[in-house]
Amino acid sequence: MSSSMKREEILCLFDVDGTLTLPRQTIQPATEDFLLSKVKPAATIGLVGGSDLAKIAEQMGGADVMNKFDYVFAENGLVAYKNGKLIGKMSIQAHVGDEKLQLFINYALGYMSKLTLPVKRGTFIEFRDGLVNVCPVGRSCSQAERDQFAAYDKEHNIREMFVKHLKAEFPDLGLVYSIGGQISFDVFPKGWDKTYALRFVEKEGFKEIHFFGDKTAPGGNDHEIYEDPRTIGHRVTCPEETIAQLKTLLHL
Repeated sequence: MSSSMKREEILCLFDVDGTLTLPRQTIQPATEDFLLSKVKPAATIGLVGGSDLAKIAEQMGGADVMNKFDYVFAENGLVAYKNGKLIGKMSIQAHVGDEKLQLFINYALGYMSKLTLPVKRGTFIEFRDGLVNVCPVGRSCSQAERDQFAAYDKEHNIREMFVKHLKAEFPDLGLVYSIGGQISFDVFPKGWDKTYALRFVEKEGFKEIHFFGDKTAPGGNDHEIYEDPRTIGHRVTCPEETIAQLKTLLHL
């Protein structure tokens, strides 16, 4: 980008997990300080997370995240905030219908009941406004158990095989499956990936929209927005790399 570009002409959107924070960890004070004191004066900034607002706030150091960032898009943008005010909300049950959703959830629970893993904990299905989060190990696992499952999944492709079965069982529901983070995958209607958030910003007059994410490969939950022609995609592996790329991009 040219160094003469104004703050309101450039938008930087960030995935949270693995991009601004370590997986499921809280943002480091140095990272937050860099974003707010260096990046925000130079560019409009926004978050695009797959998690719900409570989880994003928890990782980003509290509920005032909505006032720190110009945009906060929770659940891929299905719950959208601008300058701390709600500007959009959509729900999966209104779109798919409770009858079909229940068939899906029953099948997923049945499949998980037959899996043998190193451990199993609680909350295997988490229902959010815009998606269903499916977690074979259970979301109430500890960080050590989370890491253990991630390593086991890498070797045995538990999530990948699970998604394959769901696609075969429900070919007509118009659902997309996105493996992100360490322990779960998201299920949502086609088009409800992170590109959903772009509908709120594409007519705001930005000359450039940059997206930073770590799960940018096909099947990752940053892939669609990373590849979208409306954005300039930046692949990162950790918060330090995000900072390094921002310094280059914004001449900081």
